Amino acid sequence: MTDEVFRLIDLEKQRQSEGLELIPSENYVSVNVLKAMGSVLTNKYSEGYPGKRYYGGNENVDQIESLAIERAKKLFKADHANVQPHSGANANEAVYFAWCQPGDTILAMSLPAGGHLTHGSPVTRSAKIYNFVGYGVTDEGDIDYDELERLAREHRPKLILVGYSAFMKIPDFDRVAKIAAEVSAEHNYEILLMADMAHVAGLIAGGVHPNPLEHGFQVITSTTHKTLRGPRGGLIMSMGKVSSPLKRPEHTLENVPTLIDRAVFPGTQGGPLEHVIAAKAVAFEEDLQPEFQDYAHQIVENARVLAEELKRLGFKLQGNGTENHLILVDVKSTAGIDGKFYEVALDKVGLTLNANALPTDKGGAFRPSGVRLGTPAMTTRGLGTEEMMKVAEWMKRVLDICVEAGNENGLGSHEAELKALREEVRRLALDFPVPGI
Repeated sequence: MTDEVFRLIDLEKQRQSEGLELIPSENYVSVNVLKAMGSVLTNKYSEGYPGKRYYGGNENVDQIESLAIERAKKLFKADHANVQPHSGANANEAVYFAWCQPGDTILAMSLPAGGHLTHGSPVTRSAKIYNFVGYGVTDEGDIDYDELERLAREHRPKLILVGYSAFMKIPDFDRVAKIAAEVSAEHNYEILLMADMAHVAGLIAGGVHPNPLEHGFQVITSTTHKTLRGPRGGLIMSMGKVSSPLKRPEHTLENVPTLIDRAVFPGTQGGPLEHVIAAKAVAFEEDLQPEFQDYAHQIVENARVLAEELKRLGFKLQGNGTENHLILVDVKSTAGIDGKFYEVALDKVGLTLNANALPTDKGGAFRPSGVRLGTPAMTTRGLGTEEMMKVAEWMKRVLDICVEAGNENGLGSHEAELKALREEVRRLALDFPVPGI
């Protein structure tokens, strides 16, 4: 029943309003982004690109998509942008498809080290098509650039990917570009440099994180719903010559923008979601405002303070802290419990994050040693460094309860303590309303 759907949506509004979102890949969108998402554009089929559609009646859609493209280019100082990918995963697959042939080698951060599923995890489709080779991180939590260079020289990849879902450092893009240039020159072929910046795209747009396109990379992929505060979707920015996607270009780095357009449609997707693209255009315009730079700075400052306070309270952090918005806590080393148990307990008090594997974990994805958290969503609601100190305190109190309880079943004997903590979280959360609710 339709009314049942809306009842559940109202319950989700309540959950979001009365709790705090610590998952670093989640955020809140503006009222205007919500309006664009719920517009009549969802009714329109628009296969193709602005001015080159396979359906009629796209004169308004063409203008909207063109606005989204121009705003994305301006945000990331790119020669070209494709705003049609339905997700970050689709964006990544389109780039692989644009540049690589089946069996070609792609060098990317391994999943245990902090990479993403779409960077070569064996459970994904792309891993069955391409030969992914994974590089790792050092004990200090940074990319192991020596290993990356050794693997690049050994395997001669067609594509080198810098990107991650659980990595707290700022990559040395110049060093990776230098490695690629040397291997490329030695063996006389072109290597595509791709940066999956789904997590930190908003930090790049806000000027608090280096832009890979300004450090020798040809392609950035991203989601639009994390630090960019847009609708759920994907995005590809690239450098090179822009020409008609109706013509098959030569396979060169110069032609990467056109190769990507052809890979998105018709290569890997059908009709674009123009209501989502409209919402992307709205979000990109918001991201271009000076206030967004203030927001990006506050994300990083909140993360720094939260990490320092967690360390002061005895938590062990991967990489000993953070240089971006993301924190990875080693709860196994801290308190002898696994990340899933801690996630479940925190959820009971309205603090939502996710269990996450550490580079030292050997399998066991459902019972990893760590949890992953970040500050973008809390910062959107207006929480500052003072509130970060409170969040750290609540996390410590829940950790102590977990140690006493021993496992999820033991949490029942601490129901009163958890309920009292839940009320403290709820009161603070309601002081910082969720946009659009």
